[in-house]
Amino acid sequence: MSDVMRAGPGPRLPFPGGARFAFTVMDDTDVATVENVRPIYQLVESLGMRTTKTVWPVRCEEGYGDFWLSETLDDPHYRDFVIDLQARGFEIAFHGATMERFRCTLGAPPRVHANHSYNRDNLYWGAERFDDPVLRLLYGKVFGQASDLYQGHRPGSPFWWGDLCVEQIEYVRNLTFSEVNLLRVNPSLPYRDPSRPYVRWWFSASDAGDVHEFNRLLRPENQDRLESEGGVCIVATHFGKGFCRDGNPHPETQRLLRSLAARNGWFPPVGDLLDWLRARRASDGLPADEWRRTGTTWYRFGARRPGEASARNLSMLGMSPKSLALRSAPMASSSRQLPWITTSGFGPRT
Repeated sequence: MSDVMRAGPGPRLPFPGGARFAFTVMDDTDVATVENVRPIYQLVESLGMRTTKTVWPVRCEEGYGDFWLSETLDDPHYRDFVIDLQARGFEIAFHGATMERFRCTLGAPPRVHANHSYNRDNLYWGAERFDDPVLRLLYGKVFGQASDLYQGHRPGSPFWWGDLCVEQIEYVRNLTFSEVNLLRVNPSLPYRDPSRPYVRWWFSASDAGDVHEFNRLLRPENQDRLESEGGVCIVATHFGKGFCRDGNPHPETQRLLRSLAARNGWFPPVGDLLDWLRARRASDGLPADEWRRTGTTWYRFGARRPGEASARNLSMLGMSPKSLALRSAPMASSSRQLPWITTSGFGPRT
């Protein structure tokens, strides 16, 4: 069983084709190369699944040491690989750097985006994900980050691209959880937040940073529960982190994905799944009690990302997760075309 604070499963959703659950993956491009991710994509395609892969359009030689060897759309063989994935029905999403290069290479702007680590062009990242001033202060103390570190949503900043985001990107990933069925913790996904006007729709994800966490998340009892509850799982992971070795996918990952694919599930890319969920929402906001619950759950159990707090972080400051309360807040829109987005380099992952 997952260790998250559950709301309990709601009514079963009528997934396409009579499917009993929905599953997909958002593969962040950190440390990815053609060599270390192609085999897992071949497996996923052979099982009838279509998932979402983020890309970096340009290299960043001066970036953080763990990431500068990652391949990007600047690398011809990687660019060809990504274009081929798109042609095969995989969704290509944005992970920062320049929108113009993305559009020129893939023919259209991305619909889905995930902030990356300590990139200064992140939108509403770090403490700015929270409304409660206590939580903002807590986050800053735990991670030692200045309140204005992330500036993608700040007009006038050299890292500003909020207008371009709200004009062209449909969905942005926010909180992640150690829960296989996202409907237990965030049944209102995707949702709008009017206090963060440069993102149209936010969504949550199930956290699995590498192959070992992925395999743990998809263990058989979790697959049973995802199916029996009629759940939704969007895994945030990195296919470049241990999923392939010597040209083959990890054997346990192969076994688990084959088991999952044999079940009566729906396996679309992230954008398609969120479109379908959104069409069935009676309203577009996030209820205040759900926002409090998701925030408390996220702080209590953390997702395993260095940029996200856990119970251990709270105890360092002598605080209890149950003492935390988040206030919800809703969205507007603005647009102005900017041709170029820059980042300060790649930092440790979140």
